[in-house]
Amino acid sequence: WGSVFLVTLPLAVVALVMALLFVPAHANESAEPVDDLGGILSVLLIAGLVLAINFAVVPGEGSPVLGLVVIALTAGAGFVWRQRRAPNPLYDLHIAGRRTFWVAACAGIIVFGSMMGSAFVSQQYLQNVLGYNPVEAGAAILPLAVMMVLVAPRSAKLVETRGARATLLTGYAFLFLAFAWMLLFWGEDSSYWQIGLAYVFIGIGSGFAGTPASHSLTGSVPVRRAGMASGTADLQRDLGGAVMQSVMGVLLTAGYASAFSAAIAASAESKEVSDQVQSELTKSFASAGQVAQQHPQYADQIVAAARQSFLHGDDWAYTVGLAAIALGALLVFFMFPHRDAERELLRRYYAQDSASVATGIPGGGPSGPDG
Repeated sequence: WGSVFLVTLPLAVVALVMALLFVPAHANESAEPVDDLGGILSVLLIAGLVLAINFAVVPGEGSPVLGLVVIALTAGAGFVWRQRRAPNPLYDLHIAGRRTFWVAACAGIIVFGSMMGSAFVSQQYLQNVLGYNPVEAGAAILPLAVMMVLVAPRSAKLVETRGARATLLTGYAFLFLAFAWMLLFWGEDSSYWQIGLAYVFIGIGSGFAGTPASHSLTGSVPVRRAGMASGTADLQRDLGGAVMQSVMGVLLTAGYASAFSAAIAASAESKEVSDQVQSELTKSFASAGQVAQQHPQYADQIVAAARQSFLHGDDWAYTVGLAAIALGALLVFFMFPHRDAERELLRRYYAQDSASVATGIPGGGPSGPDG
């Protein structure tokens, strides 16, 4: 299966050649030192967090999970300490504390994380439960991408007329609708219009919310910190996707195992199922399929139970997705400023940053209760 990653190699070669030919070698160079320690701590923080989530439901992995949590917390505390004291911090926490920055950053993490988490779970649903082949499952998600492309320009216009807050909330409303639709209407015999409509909702929601989530980042920082805004925009996708895929995947696995264990216990043949076979059946849908091939006399029962158990697990995953989307919407509703207040804050930030450049004093952090 690892060979699927080889498809990116030609693209990487083309990108490398184009970079060598067309990207200036000495553009926007800076003599400021790089905060290498901050970078190392941030990697330990994210890696520890994601790995801890993934191993949380694996039997017998309690000690490694606890160790990973300790590493993540220690690295997080160290990162904050380092960024507050470093002469050239990797991530300026004073600027990151601006409302239009940190709220947009958190909102974007949830938006892109929900989109990627839903794709992760739904692709398995299409293949395992509905029997789509990989090409059909990949084609089924195309409405999501199409709607994102169509909606993004309208999102930019809505930001200008109604502000980032209203645009973010519009996107969140469609995302909530999509997850509720998947939770309620995706079953063992769902037709494609039910599948495609959910992807349309996700595409519209991500298209509306993605633009203000990124736009607010760049609008909240001085030019010298443009890289920080750009990096945070990438972080929204990478961290959001990693965390939400991990969380939803963990819940999918746990829900599947719980439902299949209950099905085995309720079966008349439960006493004939060895611990090893039960472990294989509850491990994953693919593992259950292998057991079904080894025991053809029970194949229909095993596959039917696996499908029902998968549906139980993806209900868990979509429920936590709904909760995350609701929390993100509440954060934006209560913490992100309305249009006029947002514009006033951005003018204030610009004045602070201009003053810091004029005086040669770095910073220009939050000021006042709205900072």
